Amino acid sequence: MYKTYTKSFVFVVLLCFTALGNVFGQVSINRVEPAFWWAGMKNKQLQLMVNGPGVAKAKPVITYPGVKITEVAKTDNPNYLFIYLDIAASAKPGLMRIKFTGANGEAKSINYELKARTDRSGAQGFNSADVLYLLTPDRFANGSTENDALEAVGIDRKNPDARHGGDLKGVADHLNYIKDLGFTTVWFNPVQENRMPNGSYHGYAITDFYKIDPRFGSNAEFKQLTADMHSKGMKVVMDMIFNHCGLAHPWMKDKPAADWINNQKKYVQTNHAKLTAMDPHAAKTEKDILLDGWFVPDMPDLNQRNRHLATYLIQNSIWWIEYARIDGIRQDTYPYPDYAFMARWCKEVIAEYPNFNIVGESWYGKPGEIAWWQRNSAINPNNTYLKTVMDFPLTFTADWGFNEDANKNGGEQSGIYQVFEVIAQDFLYPDPNNILTFLDNHDLGRFTRKDDKSLDRFKQAFAFLLTTRGIPQIYYGTEILMEGAKSEGDGQIRKDFPGGWPGDKTDAFSAEGRSDKQNEAFNYLRKLLNWRKTNKPVTVGKLIHYAPYDNVYVYARIYGDKTVLVMLNASGKDQTLDMARFTDVAGKHASGTDVITGKVISISKNFTVPARGQYILELN
Repeated sequence: MYKTYTKSFVFVVLLCFTALGNVFGQVSINRVEPAFWWAGMKNKQLQLMVNGPGVAKAKPVITYPGVKITEVAKTDNPNYLFIYLDIAASAKPGLMRIKFTGANGEAKSINYELKARTDRSGAQGFNSADVLYLLTPDRFANGSTENDALEAVGIDRKNPDARHGGDLKGVADHLNYIKDLGFTTVWFNPVQENRMPNGSYHGYAITDFYKIDPRFGSNAEFKQLTADMHSKGMKVVMDMIFNHCGLAHPWMKDKPAADWINNQKKYVQTNHAKLTAMDPHAAKTEKDILLDGWFVPDMPDLNQRNRHLATYLIQNSIWWIEYARIDGIRQDTYPYPDYAFMARWCKEVIAEYPNFNIVGESWYGKPGEIAWWQRNSAINPNNTYLKTVMDFPLTFTADWGFNEDANKNGGEQSGIYQVFEVIAQDFLYPDPNNILTFLDNHDLGRFTRKDDKSLDRFKQAFAFLLTTRGIPQIYYGTEILMEGAKSEGDGQIRKDFPGGWPGDKTDAFSAEGRSDKQNEAFNYLRKLLNWRKTNKPVTVGKLIHYAPYDNVYVYARIYGDKTVLVMLNASGKDQTLDMARFTDVAGKHASGTDVITGKVISISKNFTVPARGQYILELN
């Protein structure tokens, strides 16, 4: 009893001294974000978010040539302090001392580094000359088993929703595979830390915006990976999320401000009514639920109307561009964060890196809804400054439109005609070339289906994807006919790539490990992708198309005196075309070279396209 009383008494005394220490101004600093910055940035403003017990009671002072404090901002949380700096063009790289003085005169100093901007690689952006290879890092390849476990959370490949161990080294080990296929760019699903209790293999519940998830590797490894990709002539697109963070983020235990999170006192589920973002008749309450509601209970909704958080997020993306020299960003759930903030973000990123590109996930079903989000849209009075949008309407239409049963009957109700109609509505877009086109991705059922007996649907759809307007994206494993239905769960559309793990029974990274059908699909895509790289009519040329007759869609890509003619027969029977109809694109050309076979084919007078077949012809 005596011992217990003594221990309790000592504990109370220690608590009192701790409290008095905070009252009298002792300074303790746990973290400063960003951890470092660069001299010579175009935007001379820098926000430092300082965290530590009672740090808001301290007064920061900086004495460094070319750097001055413009504002010291406090919130209702005494453990956070926001320091706004002006870094003049004359400021030199070096260690900048920041002195924090408490109320009792006690001082604590830290060194903050301004780095030199020595790396000028990357930040190239991506455009219609590129093709993106989208991969989920946890499911692509496990290059190092040493990082498989984090604390008590290991890997379980039998569980489709658990961590499987894929990592950055796994990607690095297979860069030549990706390049040889013909891809110019890799888009990574999120690689930032997701230190969630359930593992969060997909990456969309971030718990540290400035750190690569240790189960994928380190910041240094990611930076080296981008450098290696640039040395191979490839680009890197990084997935980012501004709408929410993970529930296990340290902010949730000690929020930097009371309004850092939306609906923090009572859980409100977003209504996903994305049209309310643009609907002139939308009720305010509906719009508030869309913007401020949470995606799921594990993903708190961030309030970008808080100016400190807004600046934090913008600086974070600029930090990753400058640090790792990434070439583009794909922004998740684009309509859900604050509209004005997102426009500001786009403007500030492009102001710093004029060639950079950002694509926003704009998940809508109609072209007009997508076009509203592209910068300089005539149908949106408030500029988004978003360069590239995602063509979900084309994805949904193509998924059905290339099916044989969708083209049993002709006319405007046929599948291929519906595909044509989506493209025909490009008048809605300010810039039809800067639209991301895709047949599937990590959120959709895979385009390849178990009941596809032949490769007719596959070949026709990818012939279209790689020759129509826009920036094509192909999901990892498509080249080996990976399957997975959305109804089976997200884990089934994000399966492990065979051969990416030690001990895998098959290795689909090699021709020997693929079936004959897989190799046929692989070689078809490889041929098209590598041909596309050097074909300007397809990458930057003008698109002229014809309304489908008898379920045959014909269009041309033209650049200068070069023409590529594409013919897609979606019907179940051979179709003979009267080539006189296409003279305004074919001109006097009597033949063309088949891109796939290399054969020279006559296109004079009548021309027959086989059932469910396609031709991609370079006109001679």
